[in-house]
Amino acid sequence: MRITHLILALCVVLSGCAANVVTDYDAAASFDQYQSWAFSGDQQESGFLSLDSARVEAALVRELNAKNLVRRDADEADLLVSYQLVQEDRLETYGFSYGVGFGHRNFGWGLATAPQVREVTEGKLVVRLADRNTQQVVWQAISKRYLNENQSPETRSELIDESVTDMFALYPPAL
Repeated sequence: MRITHLILALCVVLSGCAANVVTDYDAAASFDQYQSWAFSGDQQESGFLSLDSARVEAALVRELNAKNLVRRDADEADLLVSYQLVQEDRLETYGFSYGVGFGHRNFGWGLATAPQVREVTEGKLVVRLADRNTQQVVWQAISKRYLNENQSPETRSELIDESVTDMFALYPPAL
């Protein structure tokens, strides 16, 4: 009986450890050569920084500093950092649908109600690090957690902080 409880508890703990980010990297890149970074500057198409962009930049600065990378001007930095909040639309069903039916031998008939559907717009965070000299992306991370318009500012900040922390827990990649 105790072993069953132990196995069940272990399964619950391990299911909570599922990765919230996906990373990819250039296996030929030598990550120990990168000592400095700068934002690439392509984040601000509209000329000003959005609230979520400011949150992302603050989290990136914190994590890159924790990796002992020094912030420099874009023309002096080893790595150029870019990020993007990619919007995705998805359909979400909610509520109940009901169905009834009957059948006899090879004949049957049924009737069901369609579930209610709504369109939800969400944003996922994509972070890329590019070698300034080669202009090639050497590392990227994509969050599997989504921002949506119904979240409070505190929730959005917490989600962005956790996502960026999870991303840079995997930097530099173990080669």
